[in-house]
Formats: sequence, C-alpha cells, structure tokens
Amino acid sequence: MASQTTPRERKPVNRGGHAEDPELVAAATPQPVLKSRIRLPRQVTATVGRPRLEAVLSRSASSPVTLVSGPAGYGKTTLIANWVRNQPTTRACAWVSLDERDRDAWSFWTYVLVAVERVAPGTATRAISQLASHQGPDEAVLDDVLNELSVLRDDVLVVLDDYNLCDGPGVQPGMTFLLDHLPPQVHVIISTRADPALPLARLRARGELVEIRTEDLRFTRTETTTYLNDLNSLELDSSAVAALDARAEGWVAALQLAAISLRGRTDSTNFIAEFAGNDRFVLDYLADEVLSRLPDAARRFLLETSILERLTGSLCDAVTASGGGKATLEALERQNLFVVPLDGQRRWYRYHHLFADVLNAHLLDELPEEAPQLHRRASNWFAEHHDWEAAVRHALAAGDIERAAELVELAVPELRRKRGESLIRRWAAGLPPEAVKNRPVLAVCIVGALMASNEFDGARQRLDDVEPLMAGRREDLVIVDQAEFARLPAVIETYRAALALIAGDLPATMTRARTAIDKAADDDLLSIAAASALIGLASWAQGDVDAAHQGYSIAADHLGRAEYIADVLGCTITLADIEVTQGRLRVARRTVENALTLAEHSAGPDVLRGTADMHVALSAVALEQGDLDETAEHLRRADELGDAAALPQNAYRWRVAMARLREAEGDPVTAIELLDEAERVYVADFSPNVRPIAATRARLLAAVGRRDEALAWANSTGVTAADALSYLHEYEHISLARILLAAHTHAGDTFLTDAVGLLERLTRAAETGGRNGSLIEVLILHSLACHAASKHETALASLERAARLAEPEGYFRLFTSEGPALAVLLTALSRRNLDWSFPSRLAAAVPRPGRTPGKATTPPGSSAHDVPPGSGSDGPATPPSLIDPMSVRELDVLRYLGTELAGPAIARELSVSLSTVRTHTQHIYTKLGVNNRRAAIRRAHQLGLFRRAPGS
Repeated sequence: MASQTTPRERKPVNRGGHAEDPELVAAATPQPVLKSRIRLPRQVTATVGRPRLEAVLSRSASSPVTLVSGPAGYGKTTLIANWVRNQPTTRACAWVSLDERDRDAWSFWTYVLVAVERVAPGTATRAISQLASHQGPDEAVLDDVLNELSVLRDDVLVVLDDYNLCDGPGVQPGMTFLLDHLPPQVHVIISTRADPALPLARLRARGELVEIRTEDLRFTRTETTTYLNDLNSLELDSSAVAALDARAEGWVAALQLAAISLRGRTDSTNFIAEFAGNDRFVLDYLADEVLSRLPDAARRFLLETSILERLTGSLCDAVTASGGGKATLEALERQNLFVVPLDGQRRWYRYHHLFADVLNAHLLDELPEEAPQLHRRASNWFAEHHDWEAAVRHALAAGDIERAAELVELAVPELRRKRGESLIRRWAAGLPPEAVKNRPVLAVCIVGALMASNEFDGARQRLDDVEPLMAGRREDLVIVDQAEFARLPAVIETYRAALALIAGDLPATMTRARTAIDKAADDDLLSIAAASALIGLASWAQGDVDAAHQGYSIAADHLGRAEYIADVLGCTITLADIEVTQGRLRVARRTVENALTLAEHSAGPDVLRGTADMHVALSAVALEQGDLDETAEHLRRADELGDAAALPQNAYRWRVAMARLREAEGDPVTAIELLDEAERVYVADFSPNVRPIAATRARLLAAVGRRDEALAWANSTGVTAADALSYLHEYEHISLARILLAAHTHAGDTFLTDAVGLLERLTRAAETGGRNGSLIEVLILHSLACHAASKHETALASLERAARLAEPEGYFRLFTSEGPALAVLLTALSRRNLDWSFPSRLAAAVPRPGRTPGKATTPPGSSAHDVPPGSGSDGPATPPSLIDPMSVRELDVLRYLGTELAGPAIARELSVSLSTVRTHTQHIYTKLGVNNRRAAIRRAHQLGLFRRAPGS
C-alpha cells in the first residue's frame, strides 16, 4: 500500500538542473544509471526562439499527453528543453534521454522511475528497489507510483526523449497502463521519430492528446533567416535564404549542416543551388562536406570514437590508441561539430545522434576492418573502470564472444556483492551456449544468479552439465577467475542443497550442505556461510531451533568477515526470530542492535539495504516487552528509510508489525486492514513460513468476536486439534487454540475440551524443542483454559511457570493482551507469592473497562520493561486534537487514501466525482498539516483517526 511506506514529506525539486558528478550513479539498482540521461540537456546558446510551438506546449500542459513526432533533426529535443527551462519552478521535469537498450523493459523503467524519483523524492523508491529482481514492473508497481504522484501538490512533467529507440513489445504494456491512469498532476511529453505503438486513437477520442508533428516542426522562413543570418552570421540575401529554405523544407539538421559548410565559402550561391535530395542523401552529402574539410587527424578521431555513446579524454585515448583526447573534444565543441557536453566540467561528452550515425556509417564504409578493434579497446577501458555493462556490450559489438564471456565471469564477484543478479541474467540470455559450455565458473555463476532470483527451472540440468567438466582435463577448460574455480565443488554442492530444500527434501539438504562445507577451503567464507545457512533452514523447518540458530550464527559470522554486510542483515532477521522463539528476548534485541550498528558503520554515506528490516525486528522485540512508544518509533524509522534500505520481504513484515501495534493500541479494524495488505505484498524466500499472515489475522478476528470467520480459517487450512504436531505448524495450532477458547462460551464445552487437550500437547512439544517463546504463550492459554474449566490450581501452576520464564527476558505483552480473565489469575498468583512483584505489576497493566488497550498503570517499584516507558497512566492519553475536525466524508476519503486505490477508483467506491475526492483530499491535507498521501496516513494513525469499535 503506497500510503504506508514512505512518510517523509515530498516536494518536486528543480526542473532538471545539473547534478553533481560522477557520471555514473547507483540509484538503488545493481546497474549504474547515467546522470546525463536523466538530466535536462545542456542549453545551447545559439538557438532560434520558437514561440509558436512553445505556446502549443504551454496550452498542452493541461492535457495528459503531448506527442512531438517528426523525423530526425527537426529540433524536437531543443524545442522541448527550451520550453521546460521557461516553466515555473513549481513544475518539476523528469527528463529521460532514451536509447536502444531501453527496449528492455527493465532498463526503460529503471531510467523513467529514477528520473521521477529525482524530482519527486519518495514517489518511486519502492518500484526502483523491486526492479533489482524483476525484468520490469507490473501494474501494481506502476499503480503505486501513480498513487504517490496523485497527491503531490505541484505538477510533474515526464519527458521521454527519442522514444522511438525503445518502442516495442517490452515497453508497450507498461506505457499503455501509465498513460491510461495518469493523475492530473502528471503530464507526459513523448518525443519520437515515428508514431509509437501506444493507444493514440483512444487518447485523441478522449481529448487527452496534443500533437506537434513534422509540419509544425519545420522552420518557417523567418526562423530559417534568423538561424542562418543572425545566429551563424552568413549574411545571405533573401533569395539565397529562400532557395536554401525550399531545399531543406524546414529541416533543422540540414540547415545546421549547411551553415557549417557555408562558413568561409566564397561560392555560397553554387552550393545552395546544388543542395538537393532526400533526407538521407542530404545528410550524407553535408556530413561529407563537413568531414572533408577537417584535418585528417580530427576526421580520423571522429570516425574512431563514433562507436562510443559517451566520450571522455582517457576513453578516447584508449580507443584511438593515441593521446590528446581531452583537448580534441574541447576543440570540437568550440567548432560546434555536434559535440554535446554532458556536465559542467567538460569531462564527458556525446556526439549529436545524427552526426554519430553518419560518422559510424563512414567508419564502416572506410575502415570496416578497424571497427572490431576499436570496440575491443573500448571494452578494455570500461573493464578497467569496472563499468561491466559497457565492457560486455563493446565486446559483443566487436564480435568477441569469448572476451564477453570472460568479462561476465570477472564481473560476477563484484555484482554478487551488489546483488546484481538481474544484470547477470541479462548477459546470460545474450551469450550463446557454446560460449558457456567449457567455462565451468561462468556456467555456475549463471546458475547462482538464476536461483538468487527464484528461477529454479533448469538449474539442476545446468549443474549436471558442469560436473562432467570438472572431472575432465583441466586444459580443456577456460578459467578466468582461478579463485572462483577453486570454490566450484563447494558451490555446486551448496546449490544442490538449495534445490533439495526447495523440493522439501530436508535430509538431502542437510547432507549436501555438510558436503559443501567439507569441500570448502577454510578461507572460502561465502560457501561455508551459504551451506551453514541452509543447514539452519533445514533444522528450522524440522523444529530444531538450536541447530537452526547455530547454522545461522556461523553464516552471519562468515558473511561479516567477507564484508557481505547486507547478507549479514538478512541472516540477522532469522537469528532474531529464532531467539524470540527460544524465549530469549534480550538476546534477540542485542543481536539486531549489533547488526544495525554494523550496517551503519559499513554503509558510508549510503543506507545499507536491510537497515529498515532491522528496525522492524526491533519493533517486534519492543512490542513483546510492552514498549509501544519504542515499537512505533522503530516502525516509523523503517518507514522513513523506505524500500531502498529494505530487503524484499520487508514490505509485508512491516505491515504485520504495524498491525500488531494497532491491535495493542485498541484499533483492530486498522490492524485487520494492514494484515490484508500484508498478504497482498507477501514475498516468499527460502525461510519456512512459520507464522502465516492468515493465522495472525484469524487470531485477531477471534479476539474481536468474529469467531465464525476465525473458525472458517481453521476449516479452510485443515488445521485441527487432533493433528500431529510439528514446529512448522506450531503457530497455526496455537492460533487454533486461541480460536477454540474464544468460541467455547458460545458453542459449548467441546471447544474447551479440544483446546485444553491441544494446549497440553503443545506444551510438551515446545518443551522438547526448547522453544520457550512458544511455551510461555501456550502456558498462558493453558492457564486461561483450565480456569474456564474450573481447574483453578492447574491454571495457577501454568501461569506461574509462564511468568517465571517470562520475567528475566522482559516479556510483558503476552500477559497484558489477554484481558481481565488473566488479570484475575495474576492477582491470585501475586497473593500466593507476596515477595514476588512481577505478577502484581502484570495484573495492574492489564486493560480494564474504561482503560485504553495497550495503556498500563505503572505501580510503585516497577522497573524497565516491566511496564513500558510511555505506556501512560490510568485512562487513555489525550491525543493531539485537530483544530478543525474531520467531516464524516473526509474520514471516508482518508481511509481510502490508506489503500492502494488511485483517485478515480476512490471516486467510484464512494460514488462521487474525481474532483470531489480531490477537494476532500486537499481539505484533509490542510487539517492534518501535511502535503502528501503517506504523511496523511501516518499523521492520522498518530491522532487515532482510524480507530473504530471492533466489528464496525
């Protein structure tokens, strides 16, 4: 749900102004993003003003989509860029310069979302993070971004320049969805050489499309005169201008090339008279004219560097195998030879696209045998600078498949640390099978990238194909990374162990993982870590939490020593979960706090992925210890950090944690809604799902009196009181016991008898498995069940045992959440143990009628975590109040803002117009003192505006 994840206030920022170097930025994706491609093109001083077209663009700003379509060289980019620069500061511009690689939906949406995030921070954070493990966003991801954009105060322009380079089936579905659901604040401008495969007819019919086409883009006679005589000082008479204008037919690029050719000529009349032909002919002719008048060295420099998409001095030196590249680029810029600077320091440049096309065509015509070598040199330079994507691309352009495969193999260790499996997968798809068949390291690396992305089909066969290579002659193999080759026996066993785990074969998982550890060298930290984690997972699934903890502890230690800190955080989540299951709350807190400190010290200026998950884990410990203020603070911090600092599973974990907090605060309706959202965003991983969201929801339903729905969950999952018990389903069986206890008062003693029997068996199972966390909860429920069955001595014995286990670790919430029935038992227990204060403090903290759930009285002598700091005193704390209260309709709209629905969908749900929804939304923002959707939801939770009576 968009409204629940990024609470920070957002404002669109500059209109595409220049950002700092370096040219490559990470943008929370494994593949670097070029700043120059998401930045407004640098302003060219010598341009012709085009007020007639800029007026069209200004009028079109109220329309969702503007299409600027015309052949190459008609000034589309310059027109749009100049217009954008003149826009009000309140209208941010997300500019994307597209290229052919963006036919890949993953690349296209990465650039589009990063550009949007740059000018409207927080709107696309989660979508960018999700792209790291997907080929492209689905509708839910785009809907989330649109929801965020829909509540921005200011307008956002999204300019997609050179869209023709990426138009195709990979991009079309997402773009169609985007254009069909644009919020009113967002306006898309598409610049293209050909009409895109988008629903233009439908947009025209709705009146949602403004078009600027070739006939509009052509220079008028006045504009041609201004360009030739005023900007280029050619001093042509009116007849010469008319002749050139007639020949060029308003084609800006042709006029630009003609002006360069006319400089210093004495035969301008003859030149203009001979100026004729179609677009391609004219362009080639004029390019010839320009190139032929250059010194041989400059001409050769242009041809050889035409293979590059971006240029800098040292790169040009490497490609041309000569020096002086920086000076040459600066000289070309001064001569206006279609060299476009990409930064304010004149370090990076690119050629005008048309000029680059012509140069490259001449290169292939004149020096075809040299082109492969030029690409090889470029590939080597990019490899030295660890720009692996460009290095592999130029190797493939050189036709050097072997070199490309070599580079992929070299790149894998670095990309693995950065979680760049998606890029490895893309490379794997582009390499022919023969390039991999005798490269065991590369083959296994590809298996790892696929499995890390939850793609298991074919993994077993790939491993089967590699093992014979390992048994063959070493001289028949191609091995680039000797260290990775030495790891292969252990790595292969680890991957086979993972496949066994996926198949549910736990004994095979354990056997394979132990074999992997035996085969791993002492310094092969990654293999030992991975295999140990798999042993931990298999042990966990079998209910052996001690062995699971040992396995994960070894994994975290080895990953830390290898400086794979993000993976350490992933292990920490599991370690803390196991420690809570073992009843070691204080140990769990230290585990997470230590990992959080490690992350903060290791990340430098960035926030490490997984940091948000640490705060969610700490919130769970704080809730168990009864500190609602600390719980809320950790969840707020995780929310602020956003998805860029979160692992994939954090989206649902955060919602579950927030639901538990809302339940503790006495707001079960919002808690259930959050659990429903958590199920929608649930992402599985290798860990066993020992606490299903549906079971948590069923517990809550039973607690608020919706017993039939809770029993329906048990029936649908097949969980019964007579089941054989296992740790994998322990949480579900405890949930069933809660439901049976809630139902027995309305359905007779059968439910109570079943509950008592189930709880007694669960007690023995938790004892045997060393799961004191589970045991404390089971004993509390057993005490309540025995009390209901008039077995008072047994009830007190179970409760005393639970309290003795709970006190050293600071357990609090398990007792106080059970209500007045348990308070009676706690009071009786305290009377039997006058020198033991813990039961009386617990009894005092149990909510009574008239006291807000989650708020407790702090009796004299209580200590830290006995009664939580900030838990309040008798009666609810008075929340901050609104000066101007919400109307009933505004509250309805506010609740829908807390869902994934966009504005139009909310209007349909409420049977009102979209403008009415927007009006209510603005009133809500004003009353809450916020300016975006997520901030509104967060503030509403703080004020308790979502709280309703159970079942309402």
